[in-house]
Amino acid sequence: MTDAELARAIAAEAGTLLRDILASGCAAGERGDRGDREANNLIIDRLRAARPDDFILSEEAKDDRRRCAARRVWIVDPLDGTREYASGIDEWAVHIGLAINGVPSVGAVALPAQGKVFATDDPPRLPQCRTARPRIVVSRSRAPAIVARVAEELDAELIAMGSAGVKAMAVVEGLADIYLHDGGQYEWDNCAPAAVALAAGLHASRIDGSALSYNCEDPFLPDLLICQPAWAPRVLAALADAVPPGDSAVQREG
Repeated sequence: MTDAELARAIAAEAGTLLRDILASGCAAGERGDRGDREANNLIIDRLRAARPDDFILSEEAKDDRRRCAARRVWIVDPLDGTREYASGIDEWAVHIGLAINGVPSVGAVALPAQGKVFATDDPPRLPQCRTARPRIVVSRSRAPAIVARVAEELDAELIAMGSAGVKAMAVVEGLADIYLHDGGQYEWDNCAPAAVALAAGLHASRIDGSALSYNCEDPFLPDLLICQPAWAPRVLAALADAVPPGDSAVQREG
């Protein structure tokens, strides 16, 4: 298997496992805990068997800091959107990303409730850009204040969705034009989505326009912009006006 084929296969298998846990009828609290734990074990087992020389950074596993010297590091979120998953909301995802020399190079994002897997080896075509009123995807309960300010500047429509992967793939699919977050994420929240978005021809960066960089000693990666390339200059300009230097919310998503 190529790296992308491997990422796709593991994301799909983890998604099937997570659907089986939902179907088992366990209580909401147990459902989330089981999903995080069992999907993480499956993903790590598959990656170690297929790529024994690579390192793995997972939200649900102890961080091996030796990865910082590695060229290839798999960055995974076994269950992106645990809150939605445990609550029975279908907006959750599985992230399997691979950073090579810090670049989000390979990835797969599974949306198991929708029966979809997006991967860098076969990304959707760049969707048609809405040129009039852009659509920005936001969290249902924790939309960063900066999003409202940018939306006002662009006269944008806000669309509420669940996990980080679900929102990012909405832009990949053309269901939205912009995914903007400045509330505190970690590398596993956006490595795979960023890789898929870039492979699809979308813009993906920090909110100051700088490149996304992965496998950092501290995996905290607080902000993200994924959008149609045509909207990137206007969004970044609005962000530059809206965000004082060094200012950022500190809030966890996904």
